[in-house]
Amino acid sequence: MPRTLHSSPGTRARKIVSIRQFWKYLKTKAHLIDNNIAEELETPKQPKRIVRCLTLEESVRLLIKVGSSSPRDNCIITIFLNCALRLSELAALNVEQIDSDIISVVGKGNKERKIYMTPAVKQALAQWIPVRNTMAIDTNALFISRNKTRLTTRSIQNVVKKYIIAADINPEGLSTHKLRHTAATLMYKYGRVDICSLQQILGHESIATTEIYTHVDDSQLQAAVNSNPLAMMFS
Repeated sequence: MPRTLHSSPGTRARKIVSIRQFWKYLKTKAHLIDNNIAEELETPKQPKRIVRCLTLEESVRLLIKVGSSSPRDNCIITIFLNCALRLSELAALNVEQIDSDIISVVGKGNKERKIYMTPAVKQALAQWIPVRNTMAIDTNALFISRNKTRLTTRSIQNVVKKYIIAADINPEGLSTHKLRHTAATLMYKYGRVDICSLQQILGHESIATTEIYTHVDDSQLQAAVNSNPLAMMFS
């Protein structure tokens, strides 16, 4: 009896992408085939998932809590919530990647993108970098550990968890990646950033990945219904 695999739509989609890329290589690079039959493979429809992130009120509480503490930790969380960096990108930041207005980020596939700094990020960096420069260190890493070496991704995760708990926010399901989600969601919801700009800021290859941040919440749904010109017409 053949074995049945109950793979999720996301798993099947990733496998189909891999198959397409393999057949494309055979045709365009290796020149071993003339017809790429994988081009006709259909990607399964994936359910649109709602990304859990901090609310605006929780984000403010977190920034207030860390702002009265360590300049380094404040800078880390401020950059996460303003620039939507990946954990690996933030951990890999070097001092020379910080310009007057721009952070040059090296993301997936060693691709570089530039992110404009907000006033909050500029201030956080202005408070942290002078402290960092007083330390006797032999590294160009932006964020330094107590051992005067580059802060590891695990250490950054611990920093974020520490302040989430200190801000009296339920830490279940929250992580550094959720701060990235939070920044992207706040940009889209309050800044009305178009999805193409958001895609560039986040460094996504596919705009389909960016679309998970375009969900609406209940208040937006209520506002949309109430915007109907007939909403205030009573008989």
